[in-house]
Amino acid sequence: MIGALFKRDLGRFFPFVSAAGGGGAALPVVFFVAVAMLYPFAVGPDANLLARTGGGVVWIAALLAAILPLEKLVAQDIELGTFDQLRLRGVTEEVMMAVRLAAHWLSFGPPLILAAFPSAALLNLDGPTLQLLLLGLLAGTPGLAAIGLIIAALTASLRTGAALSGLLLVPLALPILIFGAGALARQDAASLGFVAAISLLLVAISPFAAGAAIRAAREV
Repeated sequence: MIGALFKRDLGRFFPFVSAAGGGGAALPVVFFVAVAMLYPFAVGPDANLLARTGGGVVWIAALLAAILPLEKLVAQDIELGTFDQLRLRGVTEEVMMAVRLAAHWLSFGPPLILAAFPSAALLNLDGPTLQLLLLGLLAGTPGLAAIGLIIAALTASLRTGAALSGLLLVPLALPILIFGAGALARQDAASLGFVAAISLLLVAISPFAAGAAIRAAREV
């Protein structure tokens, strides 16, 4: 049951995994690379300026890319009664949300890490900075996925849920963004430990928080 649920959830983002796949994983990556392409046009061709500020721009792009899938992350399954059917089969909301979290992270985390290579070239990031950026994204994107899942579950039953998702995600993700971008600015790998710790905490609590939100939405 868990394996079939994971395959179904992953198929929502990758069409080759399931015949009903939506292919939603491409949009965050395209957005992420587009930001990296457009930023040099905004600040000019100064290579030193791009190198100093490019890492922070990549983190902002990653944060904004994480917002894109939130509208359809949970709301559609609540409307269709998918979670109710799974609950009748003995699958708890916490398990559903843990599986959804894993699928959600796989849909945008690894693709963004791969997309960081061409983005680093566009922003003139050197080797050590790119290494810190990759480690930071590896540590930070699970936390962004966890925050996104919690927010999507909390706002799924609201008419203005899509608008609120972005507004809520940005302030909650600021600690990850600050430490991640700060590690690049100071060339300090120790700051990534804070990113990893925050992400680990968020990943641990997100299935329970999102599961409680799903139960609350069912009673509305």
